[in-house]
Amino acid sequence: MEKYINTMKELLEVDDLDLNDELSSFDAWDSLTNLSVLAFCSSEYGISLTADEIEEAKTLKGLKELIESRQ
Repeated sequence: MEKYINTMKELLEVDDLDLNDELSSFDAWDSLTNLSVLAFCSSEYGISLTADEIEEAKTLKGLKELIESRQ
């Protein structure tokens, strides 16, 4: 999941992440970032998520677990 962490750092425009951070707590978290996460999941992991599923994941850890559950 190294790729996940690095991509999320890039998308969220931060240098460090804690998997317990809430997605909505990042200044860069908006609808465009949400779409970028959807595209990343599709291209990197071959899975389709909805914007609602991402929002329900709440944290970076929750999103990571959601991705892993779909693989």
